[in-house]
Amino acid sequence: MATTRLIPMHISKGQTIAQSLKDRFDYGEDPDKTNGGELITAYECDPLTADAEFLLAKAKYKAITGREQKADSDIITYQIRQSFRPGEITPEDANRLGYELAMRWTKGRHAFFVATHVDKAHIHSHIYYNSTALDCTRKFRNFWGSSFAVRRVSDRLCLENGLFIVTDPKPHSKTQFKHYGEWFTGNRPLNFQDRLKIAIDAALAQSPADFAAFLSLMEAAGYEVKQGRGGTLSFRTSGQERFTRLRSSTLGVGYGPEDIRAAISGTRKRPGTAPRKVSLIVDIQAKLKAGKGPGYERWAKVFNLKQMAAALAYLQDNGLTEYGQLEQRAAETTGHFHTLSEQLKATETAMSTNAELKNAIVKYAKTRPVFEAYKAAKYSKKFLAEHEADIGVYRAVRADFERLLHGAKLPRMDALKEESRRLAARKKELYAEYRRAREDMQEVLAAKANIDYLLGYTGQDKNKEQER
Repeated sequence: MATTRLIPMHISKGQTIAQSLKDRFDYGEDPDKTNGGELITAYECDPLTADAEFLLAKAKYKAITGREQKADSDIITYQIRQSFRPGEITPEDANRLGYELAMRWTKGRHAFFVATHVDKAHIHSHIYYNSTALDCTRKFRNFWGSSFAVRRVSDRLCLENGLFIVTDPKPHSKTQFKHYGEWFTGNRPLNFQDRLKIAIDAALAQSPADFAAFLSLMEAAGYEVKQGRGGTLSFRTSGQERFTRLRSSTLGVGYGPEDIRAAISGTRKRPGTAPRKVSLIVDIQAKLKAGKGPGYERWAKVFNLKQMAAALAYLQDNGLTEYGQLEQRAAETTGHFHTLSEQLKATETAMSTNAELKNAIVKYAKTRPVFEAYKAAKYSKKFLAEHEADIGVYRAVRADFERLLHGAKLPRMDALKEESRRLAARKKELYAEYRRAREDMQEVLAAKANIDYLLGYTGQDKNKEQER
């Protein structure tokens, strides 16, 4: 279930356009809210320099069209906020849906970036897109009912991805709540479904041995259990007239019988639960020498025990029964990560070359008539003095063509635009795989380092006794 809000953003009072953009983007890209910046994706811009890129596009728009809006009425950027119900979606999927929403809404004609925040109970994305189009010839025209149009696009995405939608939304201006996350965590009374979900979460937190033990915990929490035909289950608590069926369509993703059985058996993580990660153990003696106190020593011992247990669980979960298999897995994940890294760099280089070529072709088309007239004037010094800037740009562009094309034929602009879209899609695909590969590599290397410490390996000092 996702709610959306479209916000046209103007220049903040007493600030310049550059400062207004920077302040808003700094909030969206806050590392504490975006898992250290891992939950930020972009299209046709770099999030770190998006404020400067957006500002440059506006300057080009003014130069090309000659149009300029008053500072107090100019929309410098648009923001879409997309919020999800707590526990309904993972941060990565929320970021992916935010990117897809921005792409469908702008039709790929505006640069944007998506920053997904996980600092609150409800995962939500801030989508910033430039009010000026990529070709710098026009601006996004906000229209009556645009907020409802954004919601329809978001609802379609939710349906395509198996998420619920708000079937009877109420405009936020008629209620005290601005978005679903605020409504969910506000002062509204919990209904019976909310109370049932809280009871289910509490029961699962006690790690029941099997489904029967889970039902016993629910009964101990004051719930009456009714089993129907076909193995259906329903719950009812005191003061509740009708039973509530245990199913995802009623309670939400993660609350169906198969989801709960999978959570009990440990074969599947429930939405909203962070996966267990293996971290490197700490060198307690080195920290104590650095001035850490006895309290830190107690914490570090417990932390190290947990990480050793996590490392052993990682080996079991991945079927790594021999040390050689662990070494091979570490080498494979590291190699895969570096391969993806090189592919990602090559794709980014190709995108940079593509952007340079498109920019050069535009300049070439504008300055070529001037240079042809210069030739027709038999390279007149007077003509050169009058059009020196354009002729200089033309010659620089020809030099750029030689550097970028290496003698190849100049491609058509349509072909370059198609290649740009293909490269952007390829980068998005590679980056998602790159992040997964990086996490896999970090986890297996941390597990290997912890196992090496446990077995007493130092450098290449290994023997058969230690391996056993």
